[in-house]
Amino acid sequence: MEDEKLKENGMAVQVSDLPDQIIEPTAEDWKNLREVADKIPTSAFLIILIEFCERFTFYGLSGPFQNYIQQPPPPSYPAAVPGALGKGQQTATALTTFFNFWCYCTPILGAIIADKYLGKYKTILVFACIYLVGLLILTCSSVPAAIENGAAFPGFVVALIIIGFGTGGIKSNVSPLVAEQYQHSKPYVRTLKNGDRVIVSPQATYQKLFNMFYWGINCGSLAAVSTPIIEKNVGFWAAFLLPTCVFIPGIVLVIVGKGWYVQTPPRGSVFFEVATVMRMAIKHGSLEKCKPSMMQEKDEKVSWDDVFVDELRRTFRACVVFCWFPLYWLCYSQMTNNLVSMVATTQTGAVPNDIMQNINPMTLVICIPVMDRLIYPGLRRLGFPMRPMSRITCGFVFASLAMAYTAGMQHMIYTRPPYYDHPTGHGKNDLTAAVVVPSYVLIAISEIFASVTGLEYAFKKAPEKMKSLVMSLFLFTNCIGAILGFALVSVAVDPKLQWMYAGISASMFVCAILFYVCHGKNDDTDVAEDNIMRDKKDVCVAGGGEVIEEYELNGKSAV
Repeated sequence: MEDEKLKENGMAVQVSDLPDQIIEPTAEDWKNLREVADKIPTSAFLIILIEFCERFTFYGLSGPFQNYIQQPPPPSYPAAVPGALGKGQQTATALTTFFNFWCYCTPILGAIIADKYLGKYKTILVFACIYLVGLLILTCSSVPAAIENGAAFPGFVVALIIIGFGTGGIKSNVSPLVAEQYQHSKPYVRTLKNGDRVIVSPQATYQKLFNMFYWGINCGSLAAVSTPIIEKNVGFWAAFLLPTCVFIPGIVLVIVGKGWYVQTPPRGSVFFEVATVMRMAIKHGSLEKCKPSMMQEKDEKVSWDDVFVDELRRTFRACVVFCWFPLYWLCYSQMTNNLVSMVATTQTGAVPNDIMQNINPMTLVICIPVMDRLIYPGLRRLGFPMRPMSRITCGFVFASLAMAYTAGMQHMIYTRPPYYDHPTGHGKNDLTAAVVVPSYVLIAISEIFASVTGLEYAFKKAPEKMKSLVMSLFLFTNCIGAILGFALVSVAVDPKLQWMYAGISASMFVCAILFYVCHGKNDDTDVAEDNIMRDKKDVCVAGGGEVIEEYELNGKSAV
């Protein structure tokens, strides 16, 4: 049993929910029975709650950033459009883009520390403390006295760097940690109370688990509903103080819940092994020839096995899939900077302009349970399981539609008086901000298909030693998207914005088509490959390298 093997390695495990007698599905079962998700472990819910606190903090403080940087200090509060630094839209967009870049660059360091030194749990705890230091600096530097004396801007920059460093160490480890709480790797047949026989599969379970994880993220991101209101009526210091206070219970949950989590100890860095394998693959002209079973006796002894080479190949395939995501993140990032500025040029009434971005998490909080409980199960019943490549393609298409609609709305703003195609810095044109709502809704729908699936795919395709690292590489694609955002800062001005959105939309649509042409076939091969790799990994080695069992690999006995 998998649980017993894990106990032998000194790891905490959840109580197994497997039936007394495991019935593996036959080929006929796969044709006739529907797939369902397994029960989610309690420890996974606790980690989702921790992520809720962290995301509440992150989105609660970053939501007001565009106004904080762009707009000058108002004469009094409540303010029509609150501000503090008065640096203008281009500087605001550049700094928020840098923050996004930095937040998705640092996960690589967090992954290395977790994999080689501390493990995921301790890494999350250490980086959470660093995160808290940045929050305190941001809050203290935003008080009115600091703004008046010119300390706000340098304090803000220092806080951005520290917060980005802290969140990076958490990002690369929390999603693999939540996935590791589910410990069953084999599908099995279960008979439900109504007499129906179903296949309980890890693939459906991970899909459900990451949907729930992403749902928790977006419940937390609804914090940006409260901080813009506080920012408008009280000031930025109070808007930043609330997320700081919410982050502290998240750290407490990490500490108190330690005994509940399934914790994988650090397995050591695999960078040198990967580098050696790649050097040998170039030398021999094939990755397959790097397998110990395929080597000649004269070759030097190696520290890896055949399974490691197979998993490395799968990792490379996953990383190729990730290469298409930077353009998607460029679409996504528009809603936290340029769309906020767009809303500021429309009629918002008494509503803060930067509160509109909360339509995105609101849509996700509503739609994710609908997709998880109705749409995805319904499609599986009909024989359309919506495998990862199909879902990612749908996400790319919805992102393209979001940018196309945004381009149309920007053109409409430019045709309205009194400022026409130069409203930024002057005032509001005669158009209600409600027209921007579909942009946020379409981006949210794209996240369900593309972003959630990307997290799931990154975890499933990563070797056991490299889960944090591969997850960080997926997050790093957001960093590349931020670099693309930097390249567009020069056109993020009136009256060029409509053409910028139109260009992003067209590029994203072409990307969606090419992505499916190049990777659509993976949906057919991944399931079979997952089964093969699962059977190969049915070898378990306890601490100290003792042999637990043998298995057949390429016709040779291996351990």
